[in-house]
Amino acid sequence: VQLQASGGGLVQAGGSLRLSCTASGRTFSHYGMGWFRQAPGKEREFVAAISWSTGSTYYADSVKGRFTISRDNAKNSVNLQMNSLKPEDTAVYYCAAGAVSPILSSWAMPGTYAYWGQGTQVTVSS
Repeated sequence: VQLQASGGGLVQAGGSLRLSCTASGRTFSHYGMGWFRQAPGKEREFVAAISWSTGSTYYADSVKGRFTISRDNAKNSVNLQMNSLKPEDTAVYYCAAGAVSPILSSWAMPGTYAYWGQGTQVTVSS
């Protein structure tokens, strides 16, 4: 199983970026896909997740209303549209895949996800 993340970069505060995570190696129809981020000196934190089968979504409060997670079944990929970016959004962003339960709060736990992609750097300048 491989997850390939892309789309990071440098953007000014208030700008937008779109991250993509392409999955390969197995069928993810019963899985959830999540995005996490880790800033220097901080723990990895949950950003957003989506159920591959139902399309249900779950967001961290810090990004709700600014970020949108979506899936593209044809491309076997998950996207994270990030708008109104803030300097505090600066971090390495990781995509992950795992068998999620109906309990949404579990989607925010890194232990839910068995597969992780490499990170992509997002830097927001003030």
